Amino acid sequence: MGRKLLVASANQGKIREIKNYLENLNNINLEIIGLDEFPGLPEVEEDGDSFRANALKKARARAEQTGLLTLADDSGLSVDYLGGEPGIYSARYAGEGATDEENNQKLLEKLKDVPEEKRKASFICVMALVDPDSGEEIVVEGRCDGIIQLSPKGENGFGYDPIFYLPEFRKTMAEIPLELKNQISHRAAALQKMKNEVIRRYSR
Repeated sequence: MGRKLLVASANQGKIREIKNYLENLNNINLEIIGLDEFPGLPEVEEDGDSFRANALKKARARAEQTGLLTLADDSGLSVDYLGGEPGIYSARYAGEGATDEENNQKLLEKLKDVPEEKRKASFICVMALVDPDSGEEIVVEGRCDGIIQLSPKGENGFGYDPIFYLPEFRKTMAEIPLELKNQISHRAAALQKMKNEVIRRYSR
């Protein structure tokens, strides 16, 4: 009988991606489930001051509510020139309920007339795994570095992908195939680190 691992998300795409990484690891039998199996749980307010704080808050809350090994993440875009903005406010940079286009537009406005060499940015994903049985907490961070370009380009992806330029591919994140994005993204980097930690700590 395998142990259940709750992914603190209702996003089926994210759950599938995590399953690909963490299910059926050597000597570890994890059954990965999502929040859809616990429809009555209250929302967790993401009021932390960092990706790490928000990821840990979500993982701790869901682990306490369900008694299950729980994985949560928080992610966003950090622009060096803007001191890390939009950071934890990435999804609502232009205000609550803002569209991706509105968030992108606000960022481009803030970087108006800023030269390319000062437009460096990183997508950051922090993942937290909380084990309610042992009290153990594992936190890892994944990054993907790029440059904010002058205007959106590409139809793939979402969020800031159309303005996030990857110099090594000479394309934005929204122009590369999804398979490649899933190999080089900040979430992929964080998942690889988490996979290594899970193997190290839970394989018998």
